[in-house]
Amino acid sequence: MEEREHLIKVLKDVQNSLKKEDYAKLIDLSNQVVHNSSIDQDPDVISVAVIIYALSKIIEREQYQTFKDWPNFYNNYIKRLNNGIKKLDKNDIEGFRAEISSIRESLKQIDSNLKLYISDVFRKASINKASRIYEHGISMGKTAKILGISVWELAEYAGQTRVADVNLGITLSIKDRIKLAEEFFKK
Repeated sequence: MEEREHLIKVLKDVQNSLKKEDYAKLIDLSNQVVHNSSIDQDPDVISVAVIIYALSKIIEREQYQTFKDWPNFYNNYIKRLNNGIKKLDKNDIEGFRAEISSIRESLKQIDSNLKLYISDVFRKASINKASRIYEHGISMGKTAKILGISVWELAEYAGQTRVADVNLGITLSIKDRIKLAEEFFKK
């Protein structure tokens, strides 16, 4: 995990955003993690991006907080997030992975309809983050595999968001390429 220091900072920012109830900031932090993770394609880091984004969506919809299992889920989430930061501080990558995995595993302990809603949010968050990673030039197949979704789900979402509508056939004119090359070699 090469981006350990950055990830620690982001997770601490997540903690602060939760305290301030700044859910838009959570989405921004998730996007930052995706941008960085697209370089080395670390599945652990990508999982963090999904978890941050899912949390922003879960908390944004206040009706989830009315379910009887909400306090346990939320407190466990915060506890695991704090433990994850401590594990990263100690460079305990395996311990960090276990904390992140336990956030998803905590869904299995929810008895109410909250489980269905949160599972759906996590699934949609995975598809959304896969789309963002795909935007950064990682193949659909690899992105789908990393996030545990189907290529079909990713293609459908990317088609709806028009992520795939990039015209890669547009290039600079010869004159502009020469000018760019000259500027490059002047430096």
